[in-house]
Amino acid sequence: MNVIQKSEAIKNGLRKGFQDGSSKMARHKCYGYEVGPDGELTVNPDEAQVVCWIFERYLAGDSLGKIAAGLERQGIPSPTGRPKWNREAIDKLLSNEKYTGRVLLQKTLSIGAVQIENNGLMERYLYTDTHEAIISDEIFMAVQQEKISRLKDPKKQVVMSHISS
Repeated sequence: MNVIQKSEAIKNGLRKGFQDGSSKMARHKCYGYEVGPDGELTVNPDEAQVVCWIFERYLAGDSLGKIAAGLERQGIPSPTGRPKWNREAIDKLLSNEKYTGRVLLQKTLSIGAVQIENNGLMERYLYTDTHEAIISDEIFMAVQQEKISRLKDPKKQVVMSHISS
């Protein structure tokens, strides 16, 4: 089996797990959660408080840079343990549906060594009630709308699809 065949076999295995709900990626840890002894995601109360603060500050009008500075001022380390948060980490956090108790799989695709956003090229898989939510649907959707309204280039605006349970 050559490298390309092996890569395709791995991708097909991942997709099968996405389809049948057996993928461990649904339980992949992100900031605000930890993996319990049973392998399930559980809320990390201290980090969840930070997640809520980030969502609140964004809705209050703070920029990603201002939020990053606020976290640093409070001495809250980034998800990687660094003393400074970067704008990209905060932006990704604000876009992560996992905070609503849902998991969306196959958000990106690997084309060779490049990872691209899956904008309808392949089916995506949404699992609901997989773990406890930190952020309400209303706050999450309000942040997504705010992100769109802050875009400077109207050509970059995309239509938000409502995430329903």
